[in-house]
Order: sequence, then C-alpha cells, then structure tokens
Amino acid sequence: MITKEELTERIIETDLEKIPEKEEVYEKKIFLDDNKVLIVGYDKEESFCEEDPQEECGITYFWYWELRDSETWDLIGENKDKDFTFCKDSEKEIWTDDSDYDGDGDLSLTQMCTWSDQNLIEDIAEDIASEVTEWIE
Repeated sequence: MITKEELTERIIETDLEKIPEKEEVYEKKIFLDDNKVLIVGYDKEESFCEEDPQEECGITYFWYWELRDSETWDLIGENKDKDFTFCKDSEKEIWTDDSDYDGDGDLSLTQMCTWSDQNLIEDIAEDIASEVTEWIE
C-alpha cells in the first residue's frame, strides 16, 4: 500500500492533461496498487467576465479528486466539494503573491484573484493524500 507521503509526492509531480471533450477541465491520473486509480483535476467554477472580449476576465476553478477501480471504473470515493479553488485572469495566468494589480478606481475583476485565494496543487496535495489513504483503508 502506498504511504501518504509517497502519494502526496505523486500528486504534485504527475502532470495535468487537458480532457479533450470538456472545455476547461484538466486531470492527472495516478495508478495505484490493487487496481485503483486516483484522478485529481480541476474544472471551471465561475466566470467573472465582461461581455466585451477585450475587457479583463477572472475565472475561478475548483479542485476535485476521485478514487476508482481501474478495471471496472467503479467509484470508490470522491470529493467534489469545491473547498479548494484558484483563479486565473484573462491572460490565463494563475495569480500568486508576486502578482501585481495596477488597476485604478473600482476593483478589477481579476483583483478577486489574490494570492490568499489560491489553492495550488502543492498546497492541497497532502489533504488529498490524507483523504484518499482513508478511502483505501
């Protein structure tokens, strides 16, 4: 059985891949022992976009994960609670604590994408691994 530490590392290191049939969904598949696969991904939650495509735009995404039987694809456990989110601006860049906001007057739509709102995979991998190891036991 995989340890929580090993699973945390694999969650961080496995690359995300775009799901072709879905607009903005990315997932990573981590194959585990005993015919199990962990799927960690993100999907669009909400868009704060103006109707004018030239205007800036902020989009929030939520992380989800599920554990499945890799042979039958039966669901063993899932978390789609939208507890962990992050935001991208119109340039599709994830905001970090190094990001700058240079707007004037009213808050920019992308001002909502502050570093404190971000849940990057490195930030949540241990939480995911903890929950998944409970499902496996």
